[in-house]
Amino acid sequence: MMRLQLLTAMMLALLAWAAPPALAQQMPLQDKPFAEHKVVLQLSDGDAKKQALVLSVANNLLKAYDPDKIAIEVVVFGPGIDLLLAGNERRKQVESLIAQGVRFDICLNTVDTIARETGKRPEFIQAATPVQVGVGQILFLAENGYTVVRP
Repeated sequence: MMRLQLLTAMMLALLAWAAPPALAQQMPLQDKPFAEHKVVLQLSDGDAKKQALVLSVANNLLKAYDPDKIAIEVVVFGPGIDLLLAGNERRKQVESLIAQGVRFDICLNTVDTIARETGKRPEFIQAATPVQVGVGQILFLAENGYTVVRP
């Protein structure tokens, strides 16, 4: 009986050691097999000019490269999530970029923090891709060949 308990404890320890960390469980990479360029745009600022700049950079990249040849991911966290709130005046621009293959990730840690502080969960556009940790998503993308740009 003692051997079985020892073996079970050793197996559990091994599984815990081999299990991937929570941050590794990010969104899968975009399905763009012919993408020659991969860019992640970081938006952690609520400033309207910064938001406009990020959208402009994404638009310019789509014009400069064939949309099938570039993977663009915009990761928003902190005050940057204002861009993806349902009532944002730039919503149509965001949705147009999404229709062209740009992915917008929204940090759920930030959403949860806002919900705790205000008592109300903010509504964000449905086309946004929720990720648990925005900075973790940026790290994941960088480790997978994306160039990080913070306009």
